[in-house]
Formats: sequence, structure tokens, C-alpha cells
Amino acid sequence: MNDGKSTISKQLVEIFENVMQVEHEFVNTNVGKKLSMSEIHTISAVGSDMLCSMGEIAEKLHITVGTLTVAINNLVHKGYVERYKSEKDRRIVKLGLTKQGKVIFSAHEAFHKNLVDAMIEDLSEEEQVVVSKAMLNLKGFVDRGYQSIQTAKH
Repeated sequence: MNDGKSTISKQLVEIFENVMQVEHEFVNTNVGKKLSMSEIHTISAVGSDMLCSMGEIAEKLHITVGTLTVAINNLVHKGYVERYKSEKDRRIVKLGLTKQGKVIFSAHEAFHKNLVDAMIEDLSEEEQVVVSKAMLNLKGFVDRGYQSIQTAKH
């Protein structure tokens, strides 16, 4: 691996190792709560605007509905998520955030905004396009890996 690729590889490893910890501290410090990253990401997947089904959220998080049910039960108990039954079909349950859940969601969104702002700080528009292309390439690599894992499971 040439020096440029080696440097990028080392930087990616450091970022992946540290970003979740920094994200966790940022959200918990800003909301004065102690939530796990799993809880924060579940709250984020529920979102702040529209009601979502369990299946939709499980798909976003790449987990089973059964695993999500355990997480949602915990978040309902803690007061971050509410369940809403459909008026038309009582079997259909949608999820939404409580006021407390929306505070967590907003703090998490703020972290991501700050992360992107820091990443593109002092970059020209052309350089931002290159970064965006590199991120798409990385996302494609990760998505292909995820798809091959899913295919191997079935």
C-alpha cells in the first residue's frame, strides 16, 4: 500500500474507533442523560416527524423486529418513544417520539451536522465534491459487504 493509501487507511481506522465514543458523549452531555448508542440510534431511526412501523425501523437499523421490540419496550418505559395503534386496523402499531425523545433526536442530529461541518471546513466546493464522491465509494463498499453477509445468511 502506498503512503497515501496507508495514511487514509490509518485515519479511517482511528475515525471508526473513536466516532461512536465521541457521538455518545456529545449526545449524553447535551441532554443530561445516560443512554447507550443503541438507544440513541433507535431513537434516531424512529425520527421526529412521522410515525413509523416496527418493520420500517427494524429495516433502517438492520435488525430483526424481535430485537427492535426489546429496544422499543425499553425506550417506551424510559419515556422516549410512544406506540400508536391505527384507528383503521388496531393490529398496526406505529411509533413516534415523545418530547423527551425529540430532545435526544435533536442532539443526535446536531452531532451529525457538527461532524459534517468539521469534515468540510476550509474545503472548496470542488474539494467537497471529491469528498462526497469518496464517501459514496465507501458507502458502496460497505453496502456490498452488508448485502453479501445478508445473502450468506439465507
